[in-house]
Amino acid sequence: MFFDWGVVAYAAPLLAHGVVMTLQVSIVAGILGLAIGLLTGLASLSGIRAIEILVRAYVDFVRGTPLLIQIFLVFFALPVVGLRLPEYWAGVAALAINSGAYIAEVVRGAVGSVEKGQSEAALSIGMVRRQVLWWVLMPQAWRPMVPSLTNDLITLTKNSSLLSVISVYELTRAGQAIISTHFAPFEIYLLLAIYYYLLIAALTWASRRLERSLPTW
Repeated sequence: MFFDWGVVAYAAPLLAHGVVMTLQVSIVAGILGLAIGLLTGLASLSGIRAIEILVRAYVDFVRGTPLLIQIFLVFFALPVVGLRLPEYWAGVAALAINSGAYIAEVVRGAVGSVEKGQSEAALSIGMVRRQVLWWVLMPQAWRPMVPSLTNDLITLTKNSSLLSVISVYELTRAGQAIISTHFAPFEIYLLLAIYYYLLIAALTWASRRLERSLPTW
């Protein structure tokens, strides 16, 4: 089998532009997903039945449907109700909504796992529930959340490849564009795999460093 190193040399710098877009999409969607996940995860612990039902419906819908379908819904269905997003923001919104549902479960589990007696003790000394949440529960919940949150970011980064179906020019879409002109699928997809592997390896390393830097409560 002939391996075309010339195509690899040509494609490598072009794919680097796709890496930048992949990182940009992943970071923006990750931040929005974290915000959504924190809000919905804490809302699920509010004790208000109606809010808990809404959060559960949102989480169940996202976890029960493929991400690809969610991307299509955001990109094709929203214009039907008068909201048309550019490809980039439709992709970011879909990834953030998907990620937020999983983060909500991480937050709910981590905060809910803190010993109940600590909340009762804080309330007994005059703290209100908001103070208990931010000064007692959240500091203890962050450390166990970090591995799950970074794993979600890694999953989100890999899932960003699905945005190629709506023409977001991220890493996979950049590779497909090169394949369409040079017809070297093996070389390009192998190069894509290497790029993704390096990205994920860097995120994994950063996750471990962050986890070790957090205080143990």
